[in-house]
Amino acid sequence: MTDEKTTNSFANLLQNFLATLPKTGELVKGKVTSLDNGEVRLDIGGVMTGVVRGPELFAESEEFSRIKVGDEVEATVIDQENENGEIELSFREAGHKIVWNKMKKYVSEGITVEAKIIHANKGGLMMQVDALVGFMPVSQLSPENYPRVQGGDKNKILEYLKQMIGKTLQVKVLDAEEKDEKLILSEKEVWEDEQKAVLDSYNVGDIVEGEVSALTSFGAFVKFGEGLEGLVHISEIVWQRIDHPKDVLKVGDNVKAQIIDINKSKIYLSVKRLIEDPWKNVKDNYKVGEKIKGEIHKIENFGLMVKLDEDIHGLAHISELEAKDLNDLRERFKIGQKHEFEIISIEPSEHRLGLKFLDDNSKTSKKEEKKEEVEEKKTEEKEKEVKEVKKEEKAEDSKEDVDEKVKTEDATEDATEDVKK
Repeated sequence: MTDEKTTNSFANLLQNFLATLPKTGELVKGKVTSLDNGEVRLDIGGVMTGVVRGPELFAESEEFSRIKVGDEVEATVIDQENENGEIELSFREAGHKIVWNKMKKYVSEGITVEAKIIHANKGGLMMQVDALVGFMPVSQLSPENYPRVQGGDKNKILEYLKQMIGKTLQVKVLDAEEKDEKLILSEKEVWEDEQKAVLDSYNVGDIVEGEVSALTSFGAFVKFGEGLEGLVHISEIVWQRIDHPKDVLKVGDNVKAQIIDINKSKIYLSVKRLIEDPWKNVKDNYKVGEKIKGEIHKIENFGLMVKLDEDIHGLAHISELEAKDLNDLRERFKIGQKHEFEIISIEPSEHRLGLKFLDDNSKTSKKEEKKEEVEEKKTEEKEKEVKEVKKEEKAEDSKEDVDEKVKTEDATEDATEDVKK
């Protein structure tokens, strides 16, 4: 009877043990009991031992690279029993889940983390974050590290990015999708957070003084204050129309500018608004119908930009120039030439002044050339007619001479016959 009870008791214990035995793929918690020869052993619930070894140690993860005896960790079961009767565990599978969960937490809480640049391509940077590799688009770099390459040459941008490999940056995780293994990072978000406190001391309308830090086709960047940088759009540099900021500015110039907009961390500046608008008094200096000498400043597809003075430029539209296209304009007009124009419209609020071309020397010379060609052609035709007439007259004269000769010969023959008779 006692033996039967003992057998039943053992069977119950075995059944209970098997019921509590973790299944393959299950996540378990355990306490580290030893770290020997590249193997980590865990005590699981005081009733079983698990072991993590080889590549399953997942040493590239911060979560598992610094563990010590006594730490409580999580691991994934990959085999319920190995050759030593221990549960075979993996930090790698567990680690991936833990790291992705951590990244999702970083996204929701906006936590800043360190990331190391390990590779660069034309679109951005590949970065190591904990045990994962994330991607930072070029647009998410801070202004300090953003590649300001003239013309946006992708090869030059790549050269710039490659020089950053090996650097460690403070970043935020914008997106973490474990299923797609998508991890998007941003340095700009960290920079924006740092700027918020500084930006709070500035308002739209404030005047700042700074240094031109970069020039692009769309504007100039100006550094000012405590590490702040603002953009002066090309249309906000001067009142006149310019092709490129380098026409009036260069890197290193000190300028005064007015803050015209603050959008999150983006600051927009204007230099020209600190200078009196010359178009305010344009009607005091120029009148519609007035004839004026102007210097050709630019030749565009749509007409001529004409400099009336240092501040006011007008437009002689192509429709007022009787020109076919840009090539025709460039053939007839040259930059720097002065011609006479008539002012046909003035719109101060729009900074527009319309002109009509009056100096027709170029057109007159063309007409004269054409007239000379026609006259030459007429002269040639007339000379040809005269030659033809002369030729005909000469032919007639030759015919008359022949007829006369024939008549003479006939008369001679007749006379000879009469003598014979």
